[in-house]
Amino acid sequence: MNERSQVLADALTALDVPGRDGRVRAVVENVTPNVDGGRFAVKRIVGDVVIVEADCFADGHDALAVQLLWRRDADPIWQAEPMVPVGNDRWRGAFTPAAQGRYRYTVKAWVDRFLSWRHDFGRRVDESDVRLAARVGAQLAALAAGRASGEPAARLADWAARLNTASQAEPDLATLQQLALDEELARLTMQFADDRFAFLFPADLPLEVDRERARFSAWYEFFPRSAAKEAGRHGTFADCEAMLPYVSEMGFDVVYLPPIHPIGRVNRKGKNNSLVTVEGDVGSPWAIGAEEGGHKAVHAPLGTLGDFKNLVARTRELGMEMALDIAYQCAPDHPYVSLHPQWFRWLPDGTVQYAENPPKKYQDIYPFDFESDDWQELWRELAGVIEFWIGHGVKIFRVDNPHTKAFPFWEWAISSLKARHPEVLFLAEAFTRPKVMHRLAKLGFSQSYTYFTWRNTKQELTEYFTELAHGPGRDYFRPNVWPNTPDILPEYLQFGGRPAFMSRLVLAATLSASYGIYGPSFEHMDASPRDPGSEEYLHSEKYEMKVHDLDRPDSLSAFISRVNRIRRENAALQTNDSLRFLQIDNEQLIAYAKLTSALDDIVICIVNLDPHNVQSGWLTLDPASFGLAPDTPYKVHELLMNAHYLWQGERNYVSLDPQRVPAHILLLRRNVRREDGFDYFM
Repeated sequence: MNERSQVLADALTALDVPGRDGRVRAVVENVTPNVDGGRFAVKRIVGDVVIVEADCFADGHDALAVQLLWRRDADPIWQAEPMVPVGNDRWRGAFTPAAQGRYRYTVKAWVDRFLSWRHDFGRRVDESDVRLAARVGAQLAALAAGRASGEPAARLADWAARLNTASQAEPDLATLQQLALDEELARLTMQFADDRFAFLFPADLPLEVDRERARFSAWYEFFPRSAAKEAGRHGTFADCEAMLPYVSEMGFDVVYLPPIHPIGRVNRKGKNNSLVTVEGDVGSPWAIGAEEGGHKAVHAPLGTLGDFKNLVARTRELGMEMALDIAYQCAPDHPYVSLHPQWFRWLPDGTVQYAENPPKKYQDIYPFDFESDDWQELWRELAGVIEFWIGHGVKIFRVDNPHTKAFPFWEWAISSLKARHPEVLFLAEAFTRPKVMHRLAKLGFSQSYTYFTWRNTKQELTEYFTELAHGPGRDYFRPNVWPNTPDILPEYLQFGGRPAFMSRLVLAATLSASYGIYGPSFEHMDASPRDPGSEEYLHSEKYEMKVHDLDRPDSLSAFISRVNRIRRENAALQTNDSLRFLQIDNEQLIAYAKLTSALDDIVICIVNLDPHNVQSGWLTLDPASFGLAPDTPYKVHELLMNAHYLWQGERNYVSLDPQRVPAHILLLRRNVRREDGFDYFM
């Protein structure tokens, strides 16, 4: 070997061939849906068709085979579904999870010699090429037979033999082509494909599958201590039971109770959040814990744990569920403070740092210190609180201010609890910055509070709900919208009167598949703030007991009942992904539609945002997008007033008087009877 040849040989020897298999030619990219590249779970509901897409391609012109792989976390066996091309190297597949729990999915692709051969064989016309190609096909069929067993292996081996024989003698060319392109045998071959050089997308993408209540729910919040019918008497769980039929008749399916635990006496707040208390002040239920117990005890005036279990059972009998408030904070006299002082932050003067959001101060509440050296035991105890109430029949939890607790805790606690109890749901009450709200949803919260309370104009509502329904958070952020809460009496409700309460209810109940109200304050249209410019209620129930007359003639309960019945009867209103806003030529009117994929349920909502004046305008819609012929008349059934209208074409006139009903909920009926539909038409 001369010197030049030796240098070349040494250079070739020095080349570092990669350890990965260079025969893997396929590429899989951009798999959707995914949340942050698979760091967090996509959310779906049992029975949903989970549609997965990916960019899949390879060098050259060989045919590609692509599979969607999926499994439950508890099942080690992957299920495989074929994916089909939808254009521009984009592939689509789907699977349907049949049970709650955590799933995984990914995409696998490979250059498939059999599919490539079959594609090219069908295009060959020269007889010698066809016969030679048939022999190649026989080899591929024989290899597939070697990967199979039993009856499939025998069928493939027989096909290979017949194809090989036919390629070298009779029959005629047409018969040979028919044998080679047999559809049934091709499908059998693909069951035993040669995927040795497959590319597997490197991430197993997580999927959290919840029950239907996670997507569609109507919540009703009330204070148990105000459930008594006599002034001055503390309500009990038995009084709550007596109130349940009222809530059920309004059509709610989740009954949410603020904290039911012992209320602290040290630094107890008085009426209207006063620092000064008088005899008889009952304090805030969120100041949890006293000498009698803490987060695993019930406030004695309400009853016993047995009474609470009876309440939960009765709620279930009426077709509803009980949701309980989880507030991870303590009153100064909570047993945790003396038993576990290391869980709190102590100041140099020897006192515990109470909660504050300057200038607001919450002297009756001690927050936990999530940077405590004893954080692991703290985590276990806090998760144990939820486990305790699960054991008492509660499957839904509204979590107070989760954004003030450590993110890693929520990720661990929710995943651990749902692994044992996949039916449990969590609602995040977090009126905070958008990225923080979205992080909590990613960490596992089933539903999330929203900014709906402060979105009032047509532009604000349109932009915000378009984001919720179609923005990047649609795969993990499930909104639950509230027109009011015990903490928030919005300005719009303070000055808009009855029409404002009605319009905000319709907006909440139809823009979002999940919504809630704080009652009976909402249906009784309580609108008095503590101070001008404040969103705090005057004589807030957070600090005192009240007596509510549930039979008030001016109550909105009947209207609420009708809206909730409309929601239950129309599948289009039970999801958010079909929401589309419609053009209407009046800024005080907002119009939008929701519809099922089969177009068998189409609901159009129009709401007057002006609570004081009649507003009218022309609604524009595209008939074809609703399955209508351009010039064919169609009926709309107005569900709130049970009226019927005949519409036609793209533009139709509407007028809404807020002093009557400030909204339309219209069911679009596509078929209008004509003379040729009459039995005797000839």
